[in-house]
Amino acid sequence: MNKNRVQVKIGGATYTIVTEDDPQYVEMLAEEISNEIRTVCNSNPSLSMTQAAVLVALDQADDCKKASASADNLRVQIKDYLEESARAKMEVEVARREVERLNREISDLREKLNR
Repeated sequence: MNKNRVQVKIGGATYTIVTEDDPQYVEMLAEEISNEIRTVCNSNPSLSMTQAAVLVALDQADDCKKASASADNLRVQIKDYLEESARAKMEVEVARREVERLNREISDLREKLNR
């Protein structure tokens, strides 16, 4: 895949990012991070840019871990639902066969009664 060189500005510093991602996507990420750093700095002016960046990084890592745990939980739920669905399908098939067997038995009994 092609490597893209993207220049972004985060927290007042310019960075050149080499990535396979779409440049607009990288610029959007950089803008989000820069905005978060600015928000942290505005809410606590005594923080340095580095401290604000560390707090933003910590928050992003927390969000990432929680999203990953949530995705894992959803995978487990989906697996459970698929297993439940398979069991239900088997139960339906067994019930369908039993209904067919009982219908044949009823038909046989009706024939015997009509003779």
